[in-house]
Amino acid sequence: MKKLALLFAGLSLFVATGCSDDDNPTIEYPLVGTWQPVKEVVTSVPVGGTPVSDEIAYTDCQKEGRWVFNAGNTGKRTDKGDSATPGMCDITFDRNFTYTFDKDSKAVQIKYQGIVEPDKGKVTTLNENTLNLTIEDTTDPTEYNSVTYTFKRIPQ
Repeated sequence: MKKLALLFAGLSLFVATGCSDDDNPTIEYPLVGTWQPVKEVVTSVPVGGTPVSDEIAYTDCQKEGRWVFNAGNTGKRTDKGDSATPGMCDITFDRNFTYTFDKDSKAVQIKYQGIVEPDKGKVTTLNENTLNLTIEDTTDPTEYNSVTYTFKRIPQ
């Protein structure tokens, strides 16, 4: 009976130590790529107040915009909007940028050409097809403001 108990204990120990999570490695998706904006959520939280969030679904013209994150920490942001001419879209923002992205903390900093203060924020979702990027505005000490952009990856 003791031999059977020892055999069972040995097998249990073997099974417990024989399994590892290395069989299912975590896939890290790159920020590098071309991204189509889909929507944004604007959030305001006054100190001691109630948070307010508004979801803004993008128009077809706004969805023609592109954010491109290149290897080498450079990129370009092109926003589009409705034109005065029906059925046409106009470029509303077109700037090159440099960026830093810390994979561990998910912190992002985007420095636009011609704009002094960089945008700072965090990647909250990054997978094969979706990027959620939250840009924070902490310039007003009495209110926290952020914009969370949702993007769809454009295959190249």
